Amino acid sequence: MDKQKIMMEFCLLFAAICSSVSSDEWKANVVKSIDALVTSCVVVPCSFSYTGGNLPTSRLRGIWHEKDGTKKIIYHEDPTQIKDNFKDRTKVVGELGQNNCTLEITEVKDHDNGPFCFRVELVRRENNDPPKDMFSFVEDCVELKMLTQPPKPAVINLKTATQGEPYTVTCSVIHTCPSNVPKLTWNLDSTKVIVHHKDIKHGNWETQSILTFIPEEKDDNSEITCTAEFNGGLKSSENFTLRVKRVENYNHIIIPSVVGIGTTVAFVLVCIFMTKKYKIRSGAGPSRSDQRQERPKGDMIDFGHSPNNVNSKSCDNQKVTKPRFPSPKSQPKSYNYKQDPDEGDDNINTADLNIYGNN
Repeated sequence: MDKQKIMMEFCLLFAAICSSVSSDEWKANVVKSIDALVTSCVVVPCSFSYTGGNLPTSRLRGIWHEKDGTKKIIYHEDPTQIKDNFKDRTKVVGELGQNNCTLEITEVKDHDNGPFCFRVELVRRENNDPPKDMFSFVEDCVELKMLTQPPKPAVINLKTATQGEPYTVTCSVIHTCPSNVPKLTWNLDSTKVIVHHKDIKHGNWETQSILTFIPEEKDDNSEITCTAEFNGGLKSSENFTLRVKRVENYNHIIIPSVVGIGTTVAFVLVCIFMTKKYKIRSGAGPSRSDQRQERPKGDMIDFGHSPNNVNSKSCDNQKVTKPRFPSPKSQPKSYNYKQDPDEGDDNINTADLNIYGNN
């Protein structure tokens, strides 16, 4: 029984040791394929693990090489080890001490298709002697799909915009160069543009531009264009025709009506004002000058006055009628007024009226 118990404990211990060793095995996680735009850049995500514990970046050496030969190096910390057509175009952008072996290739050429593999070397001594622990992950390599034409941006928009209301359009483009993202521009002048960058995994990134503006009636049937400019200078664009739904506008009816009503009201007020003013002036009575010009109506008496040197006819032959004077009640009172003794008598002696005549 004791022997069997000891044997079981030994088996459990051995299994634990084997599992710890397998958990620290040499392994790399690299995307199998990724798009690369010629003249632009491409960033290849990469992570790895190794045996022997965790070492700082200074004790790790990362190398990228072609799959068919470890000597065909496209990246090395010693630039003299790099192939001529890759010099100054490659670098590891990840921290090796954090198990990050991400590679960046700039100014992509149409022959940079790979496949490329990662190799790690453990430098345990400060004198930088050739390491004994190293591993090339030739089973986990990346192949680049060369793009000679840039991808077109995708535009997401509502079919119809409404006049005077905010309208939002989204333009996005997929790329593999997060260190130098594409620049998205619009053919409209608007300050309300929001830009987002998003990692959509497997080495692909999305740049998104959200445009918000208020369409007007003149924008109907106009072309809206989104242009993507990639690192390296290549451009692509996408456009659509904007349809603007017009809002019913009654200004052409309201404005003339208001003007007409206002004119009518003003005219009526002027007429009322003029009528009142005329009535006030009419009720005031005749002026003094008008009173002086008035003469009593009726037959006038011809007194037959003539100069002394002129022979005049006898007043007996003249017809005399009584003048019709205004009523005394309508004349202003005067203290010098005396009643005419003949007033009220219709027959007047014409001889008495011949004041200056000779008998």
